[in-house]
Amino acid sequence: MNYTLFDFLQLIGALGIFIFGMKIFSEGLQKVAGSRLKSVLSGMTRNRVTGVLTGFATTTITQSSTTTTVMAVSFVNAGLLTFVESTGVIMGANIGTTVTAWIVALFGFKMKITPIAMAVIGLFFAFLFSKNSRLRNIAETMVGFGILFIGLEFIKNGVPDIRSNPEILEFLDMFTGFGYASLLIFVVIGTLLTLVMQSSSAATAVTLVMLFEGWISFPLAAAMVLGENIGTTVTANLAAMVGNVHAKRAARFHLIFNLIGVAWMLAAIYPVMHLIDMVVQNFSTAPVSILSDAPEARPNATLGLSLFHTSFNILNVILLFAFIPYIVRFIERILPETAGGADDFRLKYISAGVMTSPALALEQAQKEAQQFAGILNRMHADVDELLFDSKASRSKLLKRIAAAEEATDQLEIEISDYLVRVSENTNLEHDLTERIRFLQTMINDMERIADIYFQISKLSERLHEARSHWPDDARADMVQMMEALRAAVENMQQSASMEPSEVSLERAIKLENRIDELRDSFRDTHFVRLENGDYSPRAGVIFIDVLNRIERIGDHILNVNESAANHRLKAQRV
Repeated sequence: MNYTLFDFLQLIGALGIFIFGMKIFSEGLQKVAGSRLKSVLSGMTRNRVTGVLTGFATTTITQSSTTTTVMAVSFVNAGLLTFVESTGVIMGANIGTTVTAWIVALFGFKMKITPIAMAVIGLFFAFLFSKNSRLRNIAETMVGFGILFIGLEFIKNGVPDIRSNPEILEFLDMFTGFGYASLLIFVVIGTLLTLVMQSSSAATAVTLVMLFEGWISFPLAAAMVLGENIGTTVTANLAAMVGNVHAKRAARFHLIFNLIGVAWMLAAIYPVMHLIDMVVQNFSTAPVSILSDAPEARPNATLGLSLFHTSFNILNVILLFAFIPYIVRFIERILPETAGGADDFRLKYISAGVMTSPALALEQAQKEAQQFAGILNRMHADVDELLFDSKASRSKLLKRIAAAEEATDQLEIEISDYLVRVSENTNLEHDLTERIRFLQTMINDMERIADIYFQISKLSERLHEARSHWPDDARADMVQMMEALRAAVENMQQSASMEPSEVSLERAIKLENRIDELRDSFRDTHFVRLENGDYSPRAGVIFIDVLNRIERIGDHILNVNESAANHRLKAQRV
């Protein structure tokens, strides 16, 4: 055999160049699209039909079905999509991911694309250093496009020639002599290839090269494509293992949907392949059967494989469309919601990892900040009940407040770590960098608010253990103080869910000033009560401690509102 280890390493390097080009191409497309991807998903998924179109369009733009699936899952969590509507997006993503195969088949095998790819890189390379972010993103997309096809050419030149290395065919013949069982073997090979490469698009490109070079026949290549459709869902299921129940459901739907599709296609594969062959021959200038092993049929065979890939995914959507509600109910039965709100204090939107689009990644982090604010709102209600409801279960409230405080510590760490990973993107635009900084500040202030609520709960317990209490007028003052704080907390929660331009800092300042005014007024009346002996020194000390801590929470809430508005008022006051 003339194929050496060095030749094999060159092939691996060529594959690396191809995948690297695909990565740059995909990320560039997503940056060009920017936050518009969010509006596409939220505005075009009113039902499953538009969901399929949305999934197709989004995956075509992002060149990543995984990105589309993760986005759909986050919208389900946010209540913008139902689980049934998200299934449409996932089905559309299956169709959208076939676009890459068409690009490779049309440009990589039917024409000499390498000189054009080099020219494209030469034309756009200089713009990678442009100060205009949009121009820079377009240049990144086009350079990635060029690198992708240069990598493909290297792969074609790097694979061993079967005429000089007949041992390859002898090796493959070991798996091709079992009739229909050989198709099942190559389905498994396609699945494993996708798992190893972590990209169904890259695995499909390798399959196209193998078909073009005559390593495998068209039926075996079609079987590999079916396996690659399974392999891409296995990757998503592995990623969803650390996610919440919604992520697991979406990933499981993707797996079951594709498994059903592969099962019926394997049952009908021979008639479908003959139909594909007829279509390709009718539209070809050289009508040679793609099912033959003739060398002149190979360029058309790559187009036929792309047509098979697309036809399979479109037919799978059409055939299973009416059965989606039954599949959804089955998945909801095997993956029920955790009882008792066990998911209340864990990441909901960024558990599947950093998204390739920084703008979309920050949307996920923003949703986590909104969830964080919701936890603080519930903590306020629990502390209020602990302070003023004598019939409440104190032990239950204390445990709930302590659990929330511990959870917010972990949420701060995990969200901060996520934002740091997003910020590691070397081409991050300035406005996104600023937004990351404000989000970091926001969650830090929120964590401090949770700490102070926990401190107030401990002060309340000390008052209870000392069998002491506040007089009615002091209690009335504290009720009024907590009511002012409640209004500020609710406003903070609303601000956390808004776009920066929509946040009303004027209202936030008014609410914070109200808390300051009450604190000053009630501090004066506190000292009067203390001098008159209206309550014990211990009760008086705890009263002023709680009063001061509420005022500190008000300060942190204003900081959160400033961060939500991507604005710093304190810097202007100095």
